[in-house]
Amino acid sequence: MDERYDVVVIGGGAAGLSGALTLARARRSVLVVDAGEPRNAPAGHVHNYLGREGTPPAELYAIGRGEVEGYGGEVVRGRVTAVHRDDDGFRVDLDGGTPVRARRLLLATGLTDDLPEIPGVAERWGSTVLHCPYCHGWEVRDRAIGIVSTGPMGAYAAHLWRQWTDDVVLFVHTGSEPTDEERERLEARGVRIVHGEVAGLEGGADVRLADGGLVERDAVVVTTRMVANAELLAGLGAVPVPMEMHGAVVGTYLPADPTGRTEVPGVWVAGNAGDLSAQVLVAAAQGLRAGAMINADLVEEDAAAAVAEKRGVAA
Repeated sequence: MDERYDVVVIGGGAAGLSGALTLARARRSVLVVDAGEPRNAPAGHVHNYLGREGTPPAELYAIGRGEVEGYGGEVVRGRVTAVHRDDDGFRVDLDGGTPVRARRLLLATGLTDDLPEIPGVAERWGSTVLHCPYCHGWEVRDRAIGIVSTGPMGAYAAHLWRQWTDDVVLFVHTGSEPTDEERERLEARGVRIVHGEVAGLEGGADVRLADGGLVERDAVVVTTRMVANAELLAGLGAVPVPMEMHGAVVGTYLPADPTGRTEVPGVWVAGNAGDLSAQVLVAAAQGLRAGAMINADLVEEDAAAAVAEKRGVAA
């Protein structure tokens, strides 16, 4: 294993590339290993990213890779298959390649959206099946929106999306029945409530009910279970924990301090693997912060090593 880096970044999305850019500009040797499977691949554009509003995700990441490489960082397409503690750092196994060594790791692998098992949802995911109003609300403003409730988050989602349109229908599929108070609030805002199992989606986003009824919609909102892609670190002792929101478990995330430092010495996390709600701009900011903190940690280690070497020579 003759390839040794200061930092190996696992994941080449906004968080990973931003962290790598920060480290490369700090004159650290950095390798980004990217499987090429970003969470927002189905989306047409990135939104709420100041200065890059409306940029297609693939274009944004291509720009980022070029910037990292412009400062001497390396970006390779591939998959990390395992991570092991190795003396004073880590051994990182790559699919189809020689393992590399790293003094520090930055996990930026994002999350996986576990979609409801409703026919037609997966095929329309990212186009007419949506989940985030801040990502897609403007694009479907004043359109007919359906909220398919598969848990207690349904009423909350209906209120959120009502900000973008006055035509919102809440389908109580297998989700919790709205309380009397929630029902009053929804009805006061003009949200229609439809009971009954959703059999599937048809056309653009029309909702077919199990009783045969069809409710025409332009877009449908579903709640996903967001699962952190952190299984690589299980052998090091980093275990994702449940994330609760409004009394419901919405997914799992890898705990870390505000700088992204995990409980595993030498390992940081940035982006959706550690923050389920982080949009692209936030993920990029977290990558920058984690990169800076990793560099600071390495500076301390380098200084300690220099002192030890000097004392050894003097003795």
